[in-house]
Amino acid sequence: MLRGDTVGLRARHAEDIPVLRAELYDDVVYGSRTDSEPWRPVSPESKDPRLTVEHKGEDSVRFSVVELAGGTLVGGATLWGIDSHNRFAHIGLGLLPSARGKGHGTDVVAVLCHYGFVVRGLRRLQIETLADNTAMLCAAERNGFVREGVLRSSAWVMGEFLDEVLLGLLVDEWRPASKA
Repeated sequence: MLRGDTVGLRARHAEDIPVLRAELYDDVVYGSRTDSEPWRPVSPESKDPRLTVEHKGEDSVRFSVVELAGGTLVGGATLWGIDSHNRFAHIGLGLLPSARGKGHGTDVVAVLCHYGFVVRGLRRLQIETLADNTAMLCAAERNGFVREGVLRSSAWVMGEFLDEVLLGLLVDEWRPASKA
């Protein structure tokens, strides 16, 4: 397990799947705001890679996020779009509603940075998030990410186009903050 100050990132367990499905992926508004594709229901039998224990693709790594105090599942995190040649990847995370507002997002981003830069040897990490996602913007900036631009009206969300903010962090700029 990779450890931060308050959370750990571990392999996805079978018992995580129903919780993630019910509290994240079955939520139409959440799904519409966090995915680049239209929301669609995910059946219990689905092979949707977001809701599988084993993910065999080389271009992403999925983690379950747990609180260190007690091991309670609080969400999921992903390093995706991994490009080993150019040595960059994207960061994504989703916290269960009961885990939001507790600083876990900042800790998850810190641990993902450690994983990307130290474990994977990447040079750049990137985050794209909706311009009104204050929690993710703060979590990214607390970890040293720099706003590099705004993608105007680039996300179709619940009947309207919204701006996205592009943030980047280079390994040379990174200041480790977690115990990962």
